[in-house]
Amino acid sequence: MKLLSLIIASILVILPSAAIAQKGSMRESEVSPEALKNLLPNQRAFLNLPQEKRIEFIKHIKEADRLFQQKRILECLEQTHNAEKVFESSPEIYNLRGSCYVEMRAFDKALASFKKAIELAPNNQSILFNLAEVYFVTEQWEKAVEAFEKVFKVVPENNLPLGRLIEYKLMLCKLKLGKTEEAKIMAGKYDYFDDSPFYYYANAAIAYEKGDILAAEQWIARATRVFRSRSIIAPWQDTLVEYGYIKSFYGEDVFIAQPE
Repeated sequence: MKLLSLIIASILVILPSAAIAQKGSMRESEVSPEALKNLLPNQRAFLNLPQEKRIEFIKHIKEADRLFQQKRILECLEQTHNAEKVFESSPEIYNLRGSCYVEMRAFDKALASFKKAIELAPNNQSILFNLAEVYFVTEQWEKAVEAFEKVFKVVPENNLPLGRLIEYKLMLCKLKLGKTEEAKIMAGKYDYFDDSPFYYYANAAIAYEKGDILAAEQWIARATRVFRSRSIIAPWQDTLVEYGYIKSFYGEDVFIAQPE
C-alpha cells in the first residue's frame, strides 16, 4: 500500500458562517442582508442555534482539529462525533472525519465522509481536494481526473502552489490512462522560471515513464537544489510515492483496525 499524504490542512476552518460567527456569538437576525446572501442553508441553521450550542460545537471542532494535528486519530474521531450530536449539518465534521479515515487507510469510509462534506459545502477547495486525493491514491484515475479538474476551477489564482500540484496530479492521471501525448503537453506547460517545482517533477515523471530512473532522479535532485525548503518539496515527493514511482521512506503501509 502506498503512502498517502493529504497536503491540504485536513480541516480548513470553514465553520458555518465562520467569518460571522467564529465566536458563536451572532444570530441570523444580527447578520446583514448582504452577508446572508452568501450563506448556505446549513450556515443559516447554525446561526439559529442557541448561543451555548454554537459555542459547544466550535469547542468540539477546534479540539478535534488540534487532536488531528497531533495525529491522535481516535480521539479526534470522538470529538467529531461529539460535534455531530450538537449540529450534524456541518461540513467540517465530515472533512475531519474523512481525514482521520485516510490516516487509518480506511479509504471507503474516507470517501463516504468527504462526499457528505461536499453535499454541505459544494465548492470548498479543501474538501474537493481531499476527495480527489483519495481517488488518486486508490488508483481510480478517471474519477481522480474529474475531481481534480473540479477543484482546479475553484482554486484562487493566487494559490499557485496548490494549482500547480493539482495540474501535476492531473498529468500523472493522464499517464495512467494511457493519454501520453496529453500528459507530455501538460508537462511542457511551465519552464524553470516557474515559481513551483512543476517543471522538474513533470520531467521526472516523464523520465520514470520511459524507464530512465537515473534521469528522473537527476530532475528531482535539481528540484531539491532550486527549492531548498522541505515544505515546498514534500507534497511533490509524496505524490511520487502515492503514484508508485518511488518507495516511501517508511516502506509499505499496512491497514489497521477500523473503528465503527
